[in-house]
Amino acid sequence: MRRSFLGMLWASLLILSVPADAQDVSTAPAVAEDGVIDMDAVVVAGVQPGPGLWKVRHGDHLLYILGTQSPLPKNIRWRSDEVDQVLGLADEVLASPGITVDADVGFFRGLTLLPSALKASKNPDGQKLVEVLPADLYQRWSVLKQRHLGRDGGIEKKRPLIAAYQLYVEALSDAGLREGGVIDPVINAALKQRKMKRTTTLLKLTLDDPRAALADFRKETLKPGDLACFGKTLDVIERDLPLVAARANAWAVGDWSALRSGARQDWQQTCASAWFDTETARKRGIADVENRMQARWLEIAEGALKKNRITFATLPVWQLVKSDGYLAALQARGYEVEAPE
Repeated sequence: MRRSFLGMLWASLLILSVPADAQDVSTAPAVAEDGVIDMDAVVVAGVQPGPGLWKVRHGDHLLYILGTQSPLPKNIRWRSDEVDQVLGLADEVLASPGITVDADVGFFRGLTLLPSALKASKNPDGQKLVEVLPADLYQRWSVLKQRHLGRDGGIEKKRPLIAAYQLYVEALSDAGLREGGVIDPVINAALKQRKMKRTTTLLKLTLDDPRAALADFRKETLKPGDLACFGKTLDVIERDLPLVAARANAWAVGDWSALRSGARQDWQQTCASAWFDTETARKRGIADVENRMQARWLEIAEGALKKNRITFATLPVWQLVKSDGYLAALQARGYEVEAPE
């Protein structure tokens, strides 16, 4: 079952390019009576240029890389002239790095796993968040849930990591931001016109017995890492949405000085660690995933650089700018890297 529910649980927060530290917003955020900081940052709208492309050279061969960002402002339309031009000439287009879970099951057997997958998204023994979270953390959750989700009783049975992520997505929407819907449609339209498909760069994780994996995961109880992720996600929603919006704006207007200003926030690393620091993952040898994802992408990118005159790729911004990221690895291997103008 490609991209099984369990695989998405383990992978979802790791592959998100949620914002890193961004430039200061021009106005101080206002604190509401419930202690939550109101969203004051202005989210841009209309036609926006987006960022310029990075270039990686191998002789006269070029790899163009678009740094992607999520979330982005809801109401922008990307003026993608430079990307459209490159896509019109590219010999190959590389998809973003990520994870796929390969379980050798047929379509109909995969359907029989869905009930188990749905159960895996819930707390063991039918517990609710109020029963598994510390009282102070649950109180903060309750305030934010009422503000962004309203009366959603079902979410109270979800695992804390899943509940926190759903709350985060709704908070983004309320702030005028969204994940997806800006970059991929442009690239997909260009590829459709040329009858091309993206080359996958996904790291394949194999599950020999997905039903047993789901059963093991359902038994996993709350860990310190889960609480750390949950609390840090609430911190972002309560205090840092203006910075999230500022970084989304920076991508929209093509402000690379702001986009380069920092790496991924520590809360995202905390959440990624929480997903993979499970007995279920350890029993199946799923470890060191982020480094393995990078190695997989680099292998494919180097091959493309050597065989193609022009290659196009997308990478989350934080993977481009961090000191031990993908571009740094290419530079260390002798490739010439050119930043956007």
